[in-house]
Amino acid sequence: MQQTAGAPAYVIDVNTENFQRDVVERSRQQPVVVDLWAPWCQPCRTLGPILERLAAEARGAWLLAKVNVDQNPQISQMFGVQGIPAVKAVWQERLVDEFTGALPESQVRAWLKRFLPAATAAPAAPAEDLAALEASDPREAAARYRVLLAEQPTDELRLALGRLLLLQGSDEALALLGEIAPGSPAHSRAQGMLSFPEFFLAATDAAAEGPSGAAYAQAAADARAGRHAEAAQALLGIVARDRGFRADAGRKALLALLATLGDENPLASEYRRKLSALLF
Repeated sequence: MQQTAGAPAYVIDVNTENFQRDVVERSRQQPVVVDLWAPWCQPCRTLGPILERLAAEARGAWLLAKVNVDQNPQISQMFGVQGIPAVKAVWQERLVDEFTGALPESQVRAWLKRFLPAATAAPAAPAEDLAALEASDPREAAARYRVLLAEQPTDELRLALGRLLLLQGSDEALALLGEIAPGSPAHSRAQGMLSFPEFFLAATDAAAEGPSGAAYAQAAADARAGRHAEAAQALLGIVARDRGFRADAGRKALLALLATLGDENPLASEYRRKLSALLF
């Protein structure tokens, strides 16, 4: 996913190569607003900043995908665009609403309110009631956290959503957790989570490094697939037999995984005890 230069994390550039992934597939998790524009279009220059500002304000309740129609005529043709700026709302892989022309901000806000309720029809449960949903349907839990965060932009909700997105392998999590300022009660926990993506990155070439490398790579695959118990057990095994593997990489990855799972997760509590017993 390519973020628009200088734009907030909720604004991305889309082309024919990444449209399926960043618009169609992404719309299963959150509403995507597609802004079809061109550099020579003066009304586009008026509407674009409004959409970008509202996307940043919504903090992930919806994603803004910008499409340069001069460079991507196939996308324009697919939507049947006859004039720009053209704005399309995509949710659950369907076009659910649209408008053409540079509307004033008040009308854009009204338009967003018209289609967003349909996209978030399920009532947003309080954050503390979402633990069961996180286990059974983490993508739906992330969608509900987005709605809560748009209404209550708190660091605890940023932490909760960022943690889920990390476990799903989303790059968006880094920007979200990075917004948590030093001094916030959530800051230290966010910092512990930020090393988790390094685990995935380091595992890409680990499989050839003997039994520990193979276990490390498998643990990363298990973590990406949501098999957290299997990942934790594999990493604990590396700690038990090979502390020298990549300068204690097993222990570091396990701690990052447990931090991301959260203190409330029974698996995190279980493996913290096991790690402590092993080390001390």
